[in-house]
Amino acid sequence: FQDRNAAGMSTVEDAEARTPRRGELSWWGRLQSNRNWLAIWFMLPAAIFLLMFLAWPLILGVWLSFTDTRLARPGKFIGFENYEWLWDDGVFWLSVFNTLLYTIVASVIKFAVGLYLALLLNRHMPFKAMIRSVVLIPFIVPTVLSAIAFWWIYDAQFSIISWSLRQMGLIEQNINFLGDGNLARASLIFANIWRGVPFVAITLLAGLQTVSPSLYEAATLDGASAWQRFRYVTYPLLTPIIAVVMTFSVLFTFTDFQLIWAMTRGGPANATHLMATLSYSRGILSGQLGEGAAIATAMIPFLLAAIMISWFGLQRRKWQHGENNE
Repeated sequence: FQDRNAAGMSTVEDAEARTPRRGELSWWGRLQSNRNWLAIWFMLPAAIFLLMFLAWPLILGVWLSFTDTRLARPGKFIGFENYEWLWDDGVFWLSVFNTLLYTIVASVIKFAVGLYLALLLNRHMPFKAMIRSVVLIPFIVPTVLSAIAFWWIYDAQFSIISWSLRQMGLIEQNINFLGDGNLARASLIFANIWRGVPFVAITLLAGLQTVSPSLYEAATLDGASAWQRFRYVTYPLLTPIIAVVMTFSVLFTFTDFQLIWAMTRGGPANATHLMATLSYSRGILSGQLGEGAAIATAMIPFLLAAIMISWFGLQRRKWQHGENNE
């Protein structure tokens, strides 16, 4: 019996000797067993996909902006010549102005209307689920279909708006919404607001539903008015979601292409060209890939500025559970 125990103990000792200890693992084994690296292994396929289809085209586009490449003709490196040309190009600066105006006005109004709708839908009302579904319709309709619908609404001959105003005796002739520069800008901004409000409203509504009703009850008992409950309860807790929603809203609006191209193609007389549509017009339609890439690359600082403003704003706020964002 003692001999068998001794043999068994020697077998266990031999197995333990053959099994590598944790401290003796190779670097590859440590990477496989490290919990901190586990998330990296799961993220690696998505990271490779993003590098292939996002990072590489971005790098290639930046490189093209420093060349005189044209369609069907390879270019050569010309340094900052494309940017120097754009610096003196009035159409380019008009597109920058249009892009900033389009983005700022549309984003502010989308936030204001979306927040109001979110607060309204957060209340107890009949048919609330159906109303929420109806609110989403403008967002889920394809952009091109929305653009065609608005194109008919704004049409110089068949506009329903002009017809209604003429029937009421307010105007004598149809309004050429897309033929006048200022009216065309306003019309495009309204169309973008109509499409973007549902995204803001539904996202903010999801954030409002995470706010505990007990906080409103306590504020009401303390004598807080409706505005004070919003200012000191709702808004601080909703700030992180507002920052994320507005970041996406600004990025989507700044890079908008389909709506403008389907309705005006940058006209009349370049009055509604955004940087995205001008880049397409110069790079693809005119065949000047280098210049088109330079216009697209010029959009990057504006987009980075919007992202950084949102990120720094989040860093200076606390999340809903009172944790510091450091």
